Amino acid sequence: MIPFSPPRIDQNIIDEVTAALTSGWITTGPRTKLFEKKITAYCGNQSTVALNSATAGLELILRWFGVGEGDEVIIPAYTYCATANVVIHCGATPVFVDVNSSDFNISVQEIEKAITAKTKVIMPVDFAGFPCDFDAINTLVKKDEIVNLFQVGSEEQKQLGRILVLSDAAHSFGAIYKGKVSGSLTDISVFSFHAVKNLTTAEGGAIALNLPKPFDNEEIYKKLCVTSLHGQNKDALAKTQKGNWKYDVVEAGYKCNMTDLSAAIGLIEIERYKDETLVKRKMIFETYKAGLSSYDWAEIPVYETEEITSSYHLFPLRIKGISEVQRDLIIQRIFDEDVSVNVHFIPVPMLSFYKNKGYDIANYPIALDCYSREISLPVFYDLTNEQMEKVIEVVVKSVQSVL
Repeated sequence: MIPFSPPRIDQNIIDEVTAALTSGWITTGPRTKLFEKKITAYCGNQSTVALNSATAGLELILRWFGVGEGDEVIIPAYTYCATANVVIHCGATPVFVDVNSSDFNISVQEIEKAITAKTKVIMPVDFAGFPCDFDAINTLVKKDEIVNLFQVGSEEQKQLGRILVLSDAAHSFGAIYKGKVSGSLTDISVFSFHAVKNLTTAEGGAIALNLPKPFDNEEIYKKLCVTSLHGQNKDALAKTQKGNWKYDVVEAGYKCNMTDLSAAIGLIEIERYKDETLVKRKMIFETYKAGLSSYDWAEIPVYETEEITSSYHLFPLRIKGISEVQRDLIIQRIFDEDVSVNVHFIPVPMLSFYKNKGYDIANYPIALDCYSREISLPVFYDLTNEQMEKVIEVVVKSVQSVL
């Protein structure tokens, strides 16, 4: 069976994790702090907080910004449920908007239509690792009529003076938009390092702070470190210093810090990310494109333009002119040939929890169309040339058996 997206676990990873295990320090410590610095250097943002998940990062930022009951957060209908769930956790209302048919990403035109006086945050999602149009989004939130509509509800909101752009960059670590690396494209970005991501820490995530002046990103980093560890003003590493055991709890915080065991994996991953991981993933994309482009039913995903380069996280192939039922039949036939594929994503308004809240996928026709025809093909570092050829052969055979 060709798997869908197993992590790259080799001797380098094993050795670094073993070193962490035998170092006497396995929770948040020197490796986590070094990993944060490596992320900041790679992405070009101001400061980085490593956490146990991207979901935690998104929620921490919403709460830091004072998002709560009565507030609205604009997100794409085409995303994973985590993007919406964190808004619900804060007591706010997710406002879904439709996406672009070209790249699955949030439509800037639809964002503008959805903004109200209750809008506090826009959360674009870099689907499949292809960055959203951040110039357009960043410009939109600074338009006079949009700024004048903004209602301040917290000190942080007053300081920013406009809608916060919080990028759900779970897929896009290493992607490039107009010469800048994901993480430095807007106010704040949040990465995922889950097991299936390009860069993994088994479970993990990070907040990439890049707020404009007068914000002090380093001070916000320190605050978020406290919030992510029960509101305790000293972490375990600080308390090991001689006579430094005494601590205080300054807020009712959360427990979502990254461990040094996770960071150990991340440190190896980030060192080889640009020259190995991205190179191999691009090669897989190019192989799929070359093998499938000649078929008139194959809609190849956009992953590079003159100004944008994807992180090559997902290869979301769309099949032209099919129904959702036909798509599901194609997937079953692909699995019958021992090739694993997936679907990204079931749009959030289609999920029971959100349907029961009154959301209707009929209001997001492009998202529905993209979903109903989408099949994500296997992309992972250890995928061989022979396996890629088999994937192409099986996909072609399966599609043509249904059309």
